Amino acid sequence: MGWYFSVLKKYAVFSGRARRKEFWMFFLFNFLIGIVLGILSKIPAVGTVIYGLSVLYSLAVLIPGLAVSVRRLHDTNRSGFFLFFALIPLVGAIILIVFAAKEGTSGNNNYGPNPKA
Repeated sequence: MGWYFSVLKKYAVFSGRARRKEFWMFFLFNFLIGIVLGILSKIPAVGTVIYGLSVLYSLAVLIPGLAVSVRRLHDTNRSGFFLFFALIPLVGAIILIVFAAKEGTSGNNNYGPNPKA
């Protein structure tokens, strides 16, 4: 959970670099929270309320998700504009997953010092 909260503390920080672990743990927790909210929204008595909470949660983590994605691209020495690849159907998402899975640049790069150091 520490990795998840560290991303939320850097709510709209698009500069710097993010480690692979920080990026993937944030998206893992978002995925799990989304599954739980999706299951709970199927309960007839409280489904509408849970669905509303799900929408609010999605909006609340949109900016931190974009920020950590940009910082992850910075760690691989790529500009945040590569995030626009997500607009390319199917292929763009695959390209971004490959970029996020690659090890970051060792040492300093154009976007700052190594976050592992």
